[in-house]
Amino acid sequence: MELELQPLNLPSDKGERPIVIAGPCSAETEEQVMTTARQLAAKGCRIFRAGVWKPRTKPGGFEGNGEKALPWLQAVKKETGMLTATEVAMPEHVELALKYDVDMLWVGARTATNPFAMQELAESLRGFEGPVLVKNPVNPDPELWMGAMQRLNQVGIKRLGAIHRGFSSCDKKIYRNVPMWQIPIELHRRIPDLPIICDPSHIGGRRDLIAPLCQQAMDLGFDGLIVESHCSPDEAWSDALQQVTPDILDYILSLLVVRNEHTTTEGLRMLRGQIDELDNNLMELLARRFRVCREIGAFKKEHNMTVLQAGRYDEILQKRGAQASLCGMDAEFAAHVFELIHEESVRQQLKIVNE
Repeated sequence: MELELQPLNLPSDKGERPIVIAGPCSAETEEQVMTTARQLAAKGCRIFRAGVWKPRTKPGGFEGNGEKALPWLQAVKKETGMLTATEVAMPEHVELALKYDVDMLWVGARTATNPFAMQELAESLRGFEGPVLVKNPVNPDPELWMGAMQRLNQVGIKRLGAIHRGFSSCDKKIYRNVPMWQIPIELHRRIPDLPIICDPSHIGGRRDLIAPLCQQAMDLGFDGLIVESHCSPDEAWSDALQQVTPDILDYILSLLVVRNEHTTTEGLRMLRGQIDELDNNLMELLARRFRVCREIGAFKKEHNMTVLQAGRYDEILQKRGAQASLCGMDAEFAAHVFELIHEESVRQQLKIVNE
């Protein structure tokens, strides 16, 4: 997929990766906004974020101050010189944000999930020349994520970026929203010039996970971070558990190791050559395996046997899972791989049986 993109041209704390966008989950009071902004500015932060409209999962929670909070963002910009950013979900939000000179906008996960809402939002942004970031939809659908950005691009938004904030899951063991890193990695493969910002606050949902998630994002070559920071996180009106003080955020950022993604040595080229050779071998082995599967399919057809043999399938998964553990691999990973292989084997055998 091709997008007509221009650089975000956002300032970073030190003039290099990562871009850091920080501020409270919600703009609660003018005092809270200004105190947090002053503390962040003193640590070198250049972009201030705050939620003005807060789409909550359930009614009854704090849903933002709306237009009342926008003059506070103006005051932040005037006093500290920081750029300002907020989330927009409806055309009315866009109109008000631009009225109060908000520099950068982002589209939330719930909005990005709805193509109708995205189209209305895109039309309201026509003519806006500032950066627009799009959070991933709540469900792990890269096509929906890319579609949201396409709609914006089609109305002339060229300073586009993506925010990876994780994906909803009913199985919440460690993370509030499961990272599923393979999805932003696939997004980068398809649109190499698209900046990707990581949101460790919403992925982790806990303060103690923010630092490791920031580092993982840097290790994967992400362009920046958007982190929720509050002057008094324990007293926050929304998402208190995932916000950190500006001091803690500064400490987290000071520990980050930012690697050069463009440095390639001869040793790395040799190792990648080995990977390519092993991948070729894997493809040849899979081709041989499927040839045998087709022979089995012909045998089953000749002897009027069902294609699916549940006992044999269970035996394969258990054996390969145990074998994977002995080889230093995750058993669930191996089981998933062989589930996909078995699915393709069944498809090919069904084709033979029904010829």
